[in-house]
Amino acid sequence: MVSTETINIEGSIFKAVTVSLPKTTLLTVSNDVGYIMCGALDVGLLNTKLADRKIVAGRAVGVKTIEQLLNAPLESVTLEAEQFGIVKGMIGSDALLKMT
Repeated sequence: MVSTETINIEGSIFKAVTVSLPKTTLLTVSNDVGYIMCGALDVGLLNTKLADRKIVAGRAVGVKTIEQLLNAPLESVTLEAEQFGIVKGMIGSDALLKMT
């Protein structure tokens, strides 16, 4: 099952997507600039083989809901995200606000 919702963080609008799969759930919150995602995100791949795409993204691990993703510290971020001031350990919602 796939569900979507609109999230308002301090007046900025983001799209949250939850994909329920067998034994796991994929979670993303995004806008036109970038996104944060659950542990399924491969930041290393984005920083190396897909570096030319300049993807702004962060990864939080151990989260099972969108609310947890928004409140979790990011375990890793892309090099492009660092250009926006997004750093490892930053809370998901704070990272999203840097993408506005």
